[in-house]
Amino acid sequence: MTERTTGARGFLPSVDLVLRQDESVALVDAYGRAPVVAAIRDALAERRRALRQQAGAARDPGIAQLLARVRARLAERSAPPLRRVFNLTGTILHTNLGRAVLPQEAIDAVAAVAGAASNLEYDLDAGRRGDRDAHLEQRLCTLTGAEAATVVNNNAAAVLLVLNTLAARKEVLASRGELIEIGGSFRLPDIMARSGCRLREVGTTNRTHLDDYAAAIGPKTGLVMKVHTSNYVIEGFTASVPEAALARLCRERGVPFVVDLGSGALVDLHAYGLPHEPTPQEVIAAGADLVTFSGDKLLGGPQAGIILGRAELVALLKRNPLKRALRVDKMTIAALAAVLELAADPERLRSRLPTLRALTRPLEDVRRTADRVRSEVAAVLTGFAVEVVDSAAEIGSGAAPGRSVPSAAVAIAPLAAKGRGGALKRLAAAFRALPVPVIGRVQDDAYVLDCRGLEDTDEFIAQLGRLAASDAAPP
Repeated sequence: MTERTTGARGFLPSVDLVLRQDESVALVDAYGRAPVVAAIRDALAERRRALRQQAGAARDPGIAQLLARVRARLAERSAPPLRRVFNLTGTILHTNLGRAVLPQEAIDAVAAVAGAASNLEYDLDAGRRGDRDAHLEQRLCTLTGAEAATVVNNNAAAVLLVLNTLAARKEVLASRGELIEIGGSFRLPDIMARSGCRLREVGTTNRTHLDDYAAAIGPKTGLVMKVHTSNYVIEGFTASVPEAALARLCRERGVPFVVDLGSGALVDLHAYGLPHEPTPQEVIAAGADLVTFSGDKLLGGPQAGIILGRAELVALLKRNPLKRALRVDKMTIAALAAVLELAADPERLRSRLPTLRALTRPLEDVRRTADRVRSEVAAVLTGFAVEVVDSAAEIGSGAAPGRSVPSAAVAIAPLAAKGRGGALKRLAAAFRALPVPVIGRVQDDAYVLDCRGLEDTDEFIAQLGRLAASDAAPP
């Protein structure tokens, strides 16, 4: 049966007729009846609009073309929303691209518990309900020297939980120069307000002294917080208070001292030839009562907020009803436990942890990769100059601001000066449209692909041939 399209000479099949086709039966087996019916109706409606807009249109080409559109719609709708990409931006820990890449040990650990029941909150030895923090706490304490630990879903949640537990309806002292804003216009003062405490700024933007804290501490003080300025650097006429001095003052005044460390590397990066970042071990040793940091930055693990410190304070955090709302799931625990196991053996960490592997990769090796990429890109693109250039890769996600790691990149520049901006936009879009999208950056009138983080060069090169068939080339 067909239906006539008013105002045009085209004829469209009915939904029932399309459904009876052999290919439709196969699509129903693959996707289910309801999604297939919806896709057929959408395709028919689309074709109907097209026929009405074309005066004197010819008959519809037929069911085969319609089913091709249905098949494409179903494939598009069923595709997973999260996709692998090649991060060639030159920012290793890119927040928009998922931050740390998990090591294989963590991936295997997640797979092992994702498809089965697990002892998430069950004590196998005692045969009764257990604590999900128990899978991580001892590992964290052994690595850092802390008395106790707990984990929530990210570092902002860790800060929120600490503030709400220890300083609700009280003042929190923080240096004016440390009131950071992180990605997405998310500001520390806003977190403080949501936690129910009152921010009291001390010092100035560029200089804060111990006396500033001493003068501000009073009966309304809930805690003193020092924040690692991970997203920026203040240079010149500056002063800040070392953690050890601030810890002594807080102990004398009976006020908890909390450090929001942000990135939280568990190893000394300087030992690997990288800029030093403060570690939780150093902060705990300096006398901090609590320290918070992220799991998916320099630690190289899954998204998580880790809280370490004094046992009695961590116990208070665990009793806060917010802890349940902010807790992590079994897959995060599995991945984080695997990463902590790697961190316990620094000798193999460089080779097993993707974040550290990318950051410590020899520059000569990065250049060899860039040379190979340049050759392959030049072979498929016309209208562009393609060359290897020196680059500077950033650690990213607030780690080591203002400091970079030498790298090599492939710069792709339009030969024609006219329309260069449009050509670069089309080129970037063509790279993003590849089966595994490639994300680079536009810099100095060129599309730049930083190769420090590129490990699977063969897979990257295998899909470059599709660029030749794209509209990337300048007109």
